Amino acid sequence: MIPFNKPYLTGKEGHYIYQAVLSGKISGDGIFTKKCHEIFESRWGFLKCLLSTSCTDALEMAALLLNIKEGDEIIMPSYTFVSTANAFVLRGAKIVFCDSRKDHPGMDEDAIESLITPRTKAIVPVHYAGVACDMDKIMSIANKYNIWVVEDAAQAIDSYYINNSGFRQPLGSIGTLAAFSFHETKNIMSGEGGMLAINNDLFIERAEIIREKGTNRSKFFRGQVDKYGWVDIGSSFLPSDIIAAFLFAQLENLDDIQTKRKKIWDTYYESLKPLADKGLFSMPVIPDYATNNSHMFYLVANTPSERTHIINHLKNHNVSTVFHYQSLHKSAFYHNIHDGRSLPETDRYTDCLLRLPLFYELSPEPVIDAIHTLNI
Repeated sequence: MIPFNKPYLTGKEGHYIYQAVLSGKISGDGIFTKKCHEIFESRWGFLKCLLSTSCTDALEMAALLLNIKEGDEIIMPSYTFVSTANAFVLRGAKIVFCDSRKDHPGMDEDAIESLITPRTKAIVPVHYAGVACDMDKIMSIANKYNIWVVEDAAQAIDSYYINNSGFRQPLGSIGTLAAFSFHETKNIMSGEGGMLAINNDLFIERAEIIREKGTNRSKFFRGQVDKYGWVDIGSSFLPSDIIAAFLFAQLENLDDIQTKRKKIWDTYYESLKPLADKGLFSMPVIPDYATNNSHMFYLVANTPSERTHIINHLKNHNVSTVFHYQSLHKSAFYHNIHDGRSLPETDRYTDCLLRLPLFYELSPEPVIDAIHTLNI
């Protein structure tokens, strides 16, 4: 059976974990955490990076930093993972869901402005499949109404937005804050793990405090204060340096990983395009303003029953596929809170999208061969 995902090991993970243990400091903010921070800040230009135990925790830190409170409204896509919403619901916010685009599962940027009210505090674009939302449109709306932008860049490491001037901006560097994931299904991973990227120096000092249980312990470790204490709300968001050591090995091999994933993605696209041209399904669209980090390859079937047929057909050919997010506005938890607006594109992706296997060691040809035997 070809699995949907297989975590890739570069060969250095165990060596760096051993080094971390020998250093005598395996709790948070050890030598490998600092090495990772340096790479993220220098390569992608994030003002400040803080590794976290998950992307979920990074989003929760963002909600705390923005002082989200009961009655605030947060605009985000319904077609996303529950963590995107949960981080703000935990602070008492109302989630205002935006529909997806017709050509891409990302949020419909042209629908955002109509959702803004005097209570809107932030927009949370999700760069689905590592493909950028139209950030010029989103930032223009945010600046017009003086609201924050938090990029959910969970899938978007090493992917870029090409702005109106033709400048390539790393995803996660455009909004005020951004959250990344290093879950084992991501391009680079540490099993579980995440990162908060901060692009406004107004939030740096408080982010360190929130991450360290509400204390100024980071300043103490740097010798900036002679003792530390409880100065704000917070939680334990920082990961062990063992996690960072694993991630550092992945970061060192990022270019090789990305090259291999891009080759697999391109092979899928070129080989399956004739079937898409016949109308059997549709394939990913990469807008002119976006780059492709090859995080995932998906198909969108014409109907839910056809998706089920494709999944079963591939399973019979020993290929594991998965569908993806369920519409959050129809979830058991939130459907009674949602304002009742229809989000047809979100529901279409929920019912019809399926993801194909994509990992470093994959040979995509057997998957492609199986799809070519489809009879729809």
